[in-house]
Amino acid sequence: MRPLNGLVFLIGTLLLLTPFSTTLAANLNEDPSEATVRHIAKDLRCAVCQNQSVYESNSDLAQDMLGVIRDKVQAGESEATIRDYFFQRYGDYIYLEPTKKGMNLLLWFGPILGLFIGAYALLAAFKKWKARGDDAIKPAEGSKSQAMQERIEKELNDIEI
Repeated sequence: MRPLNGLVFLIGTLLLLTPFSTTLAANLNEDPSEATVRHIAKDLRCAVCQNQSVYESNSDLAQDMLGVIRDKVQAGESEATIRDYFFQRYGDYIYLEPTKKGMNLLLWFGPILGLFIGAYALLAAFKKWKARGDDAIKPAEGSKSQAMQERIEKELNDIEI
């Protein structure tokens, strides 16, 4: 019975790893310029798809963009030049990951800044509440508080336990 379990495990493992091995083999035999095309296309957003890269999209526009990237890589243009080409046509939207300059700095550092401002505001509120709470505990001076104190003592004395 044990050899059968081992054989089932081996066949299952081979079946699970088969899709990965074909992808790995395809990447090993890939043209170096195609690796550059893939690298650039994975960082660029398809202009008509919802948050898909040019490399992953099946739309006609994405295929055209992929063709442009291939042509420019074959022509020997650098990655920065190719990215700038698409940036000039589509703006910041074309990048899947926002750039770290201009107003996009707010996207990158705004949440952290908001967290610090919120923590400061919360700390200030706690200090204010604590100071107000300490004042509330102290008996207020004046005739009204004295009259209130006497009334409380009278009512406590009248209660039968």
